Amino acid sequence: METKRIRMTVAYDGTNYHGWQIQNNGITIESELNRCLTGLLQEPIQVCGASRTDAGVHALGNVAVFDTLSRMPAGKIAYALNQRLPEDIRIQKSEEAPPGWHPRYCESRKTYEYRIYRGEFPMPVKRLYSYFTYHTLDVERMREAAACLVGEHDFKSFCQAGAQVRSTVRTLYGLQVEEQGADIAIRVCGNGFLYNMVRIIAGTLLEVGQGKREPESMQDVLKAKNRAAAGPTAPAHGLTLVGYEFL
Repeated sequence: METKRIRMTVAYDGTNYHGWQIQNNGITIESELNRCLTGLLQEPIQVCGASRTDAGVHALGNVAVFDTLSRMPAGKIAYALNQRLPEDIRIQKSEEAPPGWHPRYCESRKTYEYRIYRGEFPMPVKRLYSYFTYHTLDVERMREAAACLVGEHDFKSFCQAGAQVRSTVRTLYGLQVEEQGADIAIRVCGNGFLYNMVRIIAGTLLEVGQGKREPESMQDVLKAKNRAAAGPTAPAHGLTLVGYEFL
């Protein structure tokens, strides 16, 4: 029997999970996928995800691959697996991929969205999916600051200290700050992201919106190449991995 590689698009509510990657101290998205796939296909399965999202982070379209000897048609795996998975994890698509295809080792565009809810008081139905603030935010200032980050830069200041990476240079293709009623959506598209990079960008833009720093100071933050130069790391629950475009 020949091994085939399956590619899945995975959506999940990250509230109840300790992130994507398998951990010793709790249930993760990866551990649930492995458990349910192993039971479904009756063989040991280990998935590999394109993005190792943190605890509390959500996804509309993370991508995972695994190899299997099963004769089950690739397109049917999503239907069968969704019958076994917890209701806060759902496969949106399953398909056969070329042998050896790996989501982390091919060119792609990844899009994240960070949501902020502005109000006098928190809104309970938004509490798991957006960051609440009672501060007045100047969205135009936030847009000016965001524009400074578009393009290829060394984003070391926007990477959690201690992260082990070969290079901190990344390219942002777009960084929009959109008003949607009482919500603000920070949507960022890039060729890759450093550890906590999007959440640090969001935290820094919040400081700009509150008047704590000037929009043009983003240039100085980039030049500093020091995590201490940027703003705080925004909470995980406001972040959603929207999806991938493989080039």
